[in-house]
Amino acid sequence: MKNKNQRKTGAVLSYVSIITSTLVQLLYTPFLISKLGQSEYGLYSLINSVIGYLTVLDLGFGNAIIVYTAKYRAQGKYEEEKKLHGMFRIIFRIIGLIAGLIGIILFLNVNRLFGSTMTALELKEARIMMLILAFNLMVTFNFSIYSSIISAYEKFTYQKIMAIINTLMKPLLMIPLLFMGYKAVAMTIVITIINVSILVSNYLFCRKKLNIKIKFRGFDKKLFKVILGYSIWIFIGVIVDKANWSVDQFILGSVAGTVAVSLYSAAATINHLFINLSTAISSVLLPKVSKMIAKKSSDEELTNEFIKVGRIQYLIVFLMASGLTLFGKEFFIAWVGKKFITSYYIAIILIIPLCLPLIQNLGISIMQAKNMHKFRSIVLFMIAVTNVAISIPLAKLYGGIGSAIGTSLSLIIGNVIIMNIYYQKQVGINVIKFWKEIFQMTIPFIIPIAIILIIMNLVTLHGYIHVIVFGGIYSLMYALVCYALVMNNYEKEIINKVLKKVHIKV
Repeated sequence: MKNKNQRKTGAVLSYVSIITSTLVQLLYTPFLISKLGQSEYGLYSLINSVIGYLTVLDLGFGNAIIVYTAKYRAQGKYEEEKKLHGMFRIIFRIIGLIAGLIGIILFLNVNRLFGSTMTALELKEARIMMLILAFNLMVTFNFSIYSSIISAYEKFTYQKIMAIINTLMKPLLMIPLLFMGYKAVAMTIVITIINVSILVSNYLFCRKKLNIKIKFRGFDKKLFKVILGYSIWIFIGVIVDKANWSVDQFILGSVAGTVAVSLYSAAATINHLFINLSTAISSVLLPKVSKMIAKKSSDEELTNEFIKVGRIQYLIVFLMASGLTLFGKEFFIAWVGKKFITSYYIAIILIIPLCLPLIQNLGISIMQAKNMHKFRSIVLFMIAVTNVAISIPLAKLYGGIGSAIGTSLSLIIGNVIIMNIYYQKQVGINVIKFWKEIFQMTIPFIIPIAIILIIMNLVTLHGYIHVIVFGGIYSLMYALVCYALVMNNYEKEIINKVLKKVHIKV
């Protein structure tokens, strides 16, 4: 019951964190661009995306720790759990050193990577940021095991509160510095300080609250071989994600310059919000699914969980996707200016295909818990290679829009078509039943979309007023149609419980 409450609270706090992050980014990003300038903002985004590639050195071990810790706890194997933690603390320290060395190599080769598209000042700043972020990543790996342990113990309330603090601290510390004239390098230092503080907090939480004392109890080669066989395919999957969501900025930085990167980055910010929205629920369910698999739950039980979570994710994702399509152009103009109108089209190209796999991402947790994620990693790796091959010529011809098209094609082929067939045929998830439910849910939403299009055709508004007024009307109609015609009894009960807490009766 305690863990169930943690999952519910964690999911609620995930949405609080996302709302907080959304508001911060909506308010902070235009201010940031105005203070940094479009070129410097593009430089900052580019260096962050390049260093972000090094996070793949995790090799999927973070997920493996969560799955195996949850499994050992469900089976009462506490000595195996301790041995697991001790072994991986040593492994992550080694990975941290490797990340630091690669960061130094990148630092020494900034001119070769970006010399043709950056000024001398931009190259100097890029080198400094590369070094700082490499140090940041090295420290992160040294402490990352504690974050995995907290997830495995399902202490989601603490995790999400720390995520909210992380979101708020960045602008609170940076805004005064931006007014004082500091720019991208100062931002990088601030981010590193905040990150290190949170890592230390995770360590103290594990020691003081969870009473975790990690000691090396010997290297279990047999266990490591099993976990490596499990995690290597998660590692490949992470590479795929990095290729799909970060390589476009790297390509644009190499062939089109920092301005093109800034246009893509603005769209990627919205894209990232969509991903966070859909994972708010599924991100807290990996330990639960791992325990279900350990206790031999049936495919029907897992399918029901898959559909239950997918339906809730769909209600949120469809509202956001339809809202972006209807009001997104005016939003981007009001948010970051007419110079960023291309960002709206990039966002649409990226997000519309993305919505389909986003509502199914509990399937990834199910595959990981069943140790069946190898196929997905292989397929998506091949698709990612194709994505890179397509995106380079498209980026040269059409800039950010070309890169977005390459990424979207890979999403549709790999994440949607091939993975749905695999879910149905091999994993044991009844995808046909899932999509029947989603289709039935979609039909009633034609009503609010049609009405808002008629209203927008009759009344002309611009800027934030357009987004707030029409977006508010649409959201209200969407909520009413959702409750009256779309939600099942379980979903209505969730809403009713929330409304009762605020003394509203339906």
